[in-house]
Amino acid sequence: MSIKNKVCVITGANSGIGKETSRGLATLGANLVMVTRDRGKGEAARDGLVKQTGNPNITLMQCDLSSMPQVKHLSEELASEYNHIEVLVNNAGAVFAKQTMTPEGLECSFAVNYLAPLYLTHLVLPLLMAGAPSRIINLSSGLHEQGTVRFDDLQSQIRYDSMKAYSNAKLMVLMGTYHLAGLLKGSGVSVNAVQPGFAATNLGRNSGSFIQEVMFGVVRFMQTTASKAAETSIYLASSPDVEGLTGMCFAKNKPVKTSLESYDEEKQRKLYEISLEILKIEPARAH
Repeated sequence: MSIKNKVCVITGANSGIGKETSRGLATLGANLVMVTRDRGKGEAARDGLVKQTGNPNITLMQCDLSSMPQVKHLSEELASEYNHIEVLVNNAGAVFAKQTMTPEGLECSFAVNYLAPLYLTHLVLPLLMAGAPSRIINLSSGLHEQGTVRFDDLQSQIRYDSMKAYSNAKLMVLMGTYHLAGLLKGSGVSVNAVQPGFAATNLGRNSGSFIQEVMFGVVRFMQTTASKAAETSIYLASSPDVEGLTGMCFAKNKPVKTSLESYDEEKQRKLYEISLEILKIEPARAH
């Protein structure tokens, strides 16, 4: 589909892959909503993209995705400004070196990387259905292969390891993507995931430890650029080639297989039901 004048919402939009995805969508003429945690950095990124792309239709909204009340407020703000959304890119992600809990008692890696995208998606689903054919794009990671879903320790509270918690959350993103795609089959809303690859971003900004900062620095030598990593998200948001495709994961613009656990339908269902209980929301429905 042509992305020109389509309402596209992207989280984590002021830096890294999110900023480059925003740049690509703005260049294609999207009516872009950039969601950022820091208003000052968000405004600077938005103003820069308006000048660089010549697209004046770029709006900024602020939200700390570790806070479910703020996610709810974001959805209300979107509903007050738009009567439909064609594209939602759940791009934001973070690594937390130390176990950190939100005011609502959620572990931050679980909240930011998995629960917030799920919550935002469900809250704006009426807008996505109104914009159908519409697309939901969830960013996962190749690190999901190192993750697992343990229902006795879903939020990594017993034994916390930052990269393990991140990998677990990215596996949950895939499982949630596949399950939601099944629930929304026939609705005109597609749900797909992206593995952007190792990209030079500020993902480790919350790592908080010297060793992990060094690790992220060393890995940068093997990383692709953020603009290259953003290409698949832009492709899924705008290409007619993927019209109607749903419940898949893409890397480098091609469908890829993910871990065996990610396809476990019983685990997908159980994870989804527990997540809805935490969020106190109803399941998504196609109609």
